[in-house]
Amino acid sequence: MATPRESSVLDLTQDYLRYTGRKILIIFILLLATMALGVLAINAGSAGLRPYEVWLTLLGKTGAASHVIVWQIRLPRVLAAIVAGAGLSIAGCVMQNILRNPLASPFTLGISQGAAFGAALAIIALGAGSTQSTISDAVIINNPYLVTLSAFFWAMVTTAAVLLLARYRGVSPEAMVLAGVALGSLFSAATIVLQYFSSDVKVAAVVFWTFGDVGRASWRELGLMSLVVLSSSLYFIRQRWNYNALEAGEETARGLGVEVEKTRMVGMLLASLITAVAVSFLGIIGFIGLVGPHLMRRLVGGDHRFLLPASLVMGAFLLLASDTVGRTVIAPAVLPVGAVTSFLGAPLFLYLLTRGYKR
Repeated sequence: MATPRESSVLDLTQDYLRYTGRKILIIFILLLATMALGVLAINAGSAGLRPYEVWLTLLGKTGAASHVIVWQIRLPRVLAAIVAGAGLSIAGCVMQNILRNPLASPFTLGISQGAAFGAALAIIALGAGSTQSTISDAVIINNPYLVTLSAFFWAMVTTAAVLLLARYRGVSPEAMVLAGVALGSLFSAATIVLQYFSSDVKVAAVVFWTFGDVGRASWRELGLMSLVVLSSSLYFIRQRWNYNALEAGEETARGLGVEVEKTRMVGMLLASLITAVAVSFLGIIGFIGLVGPHLMRRLVGGDHRFLLPASLVMGAFLLLASDTVGRTVIAPAVLPVGAVTSFLGAPLFLYLLTRGYKR
């Protein structure tokens, strides 16, 4: 027969298992919902393919037309939305923790705009891209590595400025967001100047490119994005205990043995790399890094053991859902996914500024 002390320990253990089990269940349900939405997204479109035809095409048992539609157009688009959304969301989650700022994300801190300027610079000035006359492929990336390196460099310039502000005493989280807005405006202006001295065709192409479109990613770009997002996400999840310690403050984290400066620097580097790769291939996609982590923080709490994978899955779901809505709401016309995510994220951003941040 168990003693009262043993019974109390057993009850606490069962409560903890139920507590963590509920979080794991939420993540699992969201993962299943993302997979189901992916199947619907592959089937959605103006080609009129039925679900069983899509399934047969994936098995290689249909004609050439169906093979091109599924394997060359829809499947890369769906996977690109999943990978980019997951990467931007987990990058935003890490930035919010490292900077101790609930409004931090690649978009709100100006990192996306800096990466966009670097990518546009590589496309226009360095010859890393070519233009097409078709509206579906206004920009073709000839050298994705040069575009990514240029986008990463300018994303890191923005990141360095944010880190310097974070270390400067007296700079509040609100001021850091305002600084991010200023940096974003600066790089947007630089991109406009770059377009001003370009030909009209390149200007139109780069403007179209900055809208944000997961449909322009091919298997080559998808492979590079997947490699960056997967490796960075594994590192973030491995650092989950350090991020939990940072939630209690820098002094407490140092007392627990966390190398705060190294954790902050490596985290921001990898988050900026994810942003640079996504922006260089897909254009500017806003608010996924802000919306995803905050939605999951409401559902699973602030424990990064669960928040990081939950943000990863939620970002994938949100961007895939936004792209599916953009493709179907006024079909056969396609709305840029960047516009759809902005419609989704702007109300939440305003809510956080007024009520959520105060809480």
